[in-house]
Amino acid sequence: MRRRKLWTVIVLSVFSILFLYPLLWLISSSFKPNADIFSSISLWPREFVWDAYARGWQGVGRTNFSTFFGNTLLLVIPVVVLTAASSLLVAYGFARFKFRGKGLLFTLMISTLMLPDAVIMIPRYLLFKEFNWLNTYLPFYVPALLAVNAFFVFLLVQFLRGIPRDLDEAAVIDGCNSFGILVRVLIPLAAPALVSVCIFQFIWTWNEFFTALIYINSVSKYTVALGLRMVLDNEGAVNWNQVMAMSVVTILPCIAVFFMAQKYFVEGIATTGLKG
Repeated sequence: MRRRKLWTVIVLSVFSILFLYPLLWLISSSFKPNADIFSSISLWPREFVWDAYARGWQGVGRTNFSTFFGNTLLLVIPVVVLTAASSLLVAYGFARFKFRGKGLLFTLMISTLMLPDAVIMIPRYLLFKEFNWLNTYLPFYVPALLAVNAFFVFLLVQFLRGIPRDLDEAAVIDGCNSFGILVRVLIPLAAPALVSVCIFQFIWTWNEFFTALIYINSVSKYTVALGLRMVLDNEGAVNWNQVMAMSVVTILPCIAVFFMAQKYFVEGIATTGLKG
């Protein structure tokens, strides 16, 4: 038994090192001279460069990373809030109400998960172009408001179905209407699933590159992902240590959000898998 446990620890440790090495290499490279970054796989710099973060933060031209981070927050926060609210309302309807065509609508919604982004990319672009939404954040806000992500709706539906209906009936006796049941009973109990939705949406939107590249063309509205790409597209030699430094700064919010909400995230995913 102890030998099996020892082997389990060894295997997990090896995989942990394999997964952590790229992140550690990224952090290490932000303190290396450009000439040493790709010439050695060592994590310890032969010579430390301390100004990569300050120089990298200056960005390119007149736009620095303060602008990029501000734009990213302006994009991410509303999208996360709108996604969580709209997905919860749609999931509440599927999980608690009976109406004609409910099964068909739910099946159609789930079937959208099988559509690759490449199929809907051009029609979606043409639609937003007709609405004059290009070079704005509306192509992100409006879909979030309309709960277009079927994965989040499905996740919340499965969680809400696992909450006993007796609680709804008790709330009705206490004078709650449908909205009151949602706010006072279901939302507190569904907090782990909601946190999971928010974490997923935060990380996906924060790291979004291709969609942002399609819809946003003004440098003053670029997100951090586009800002990093603009640094790479800059004419002349690329200061890779500055790119690595800004990459480290870029991933810090995602890591911080995950660890702060890790307890609820794990509980939400694990519990949702058991419900239904």
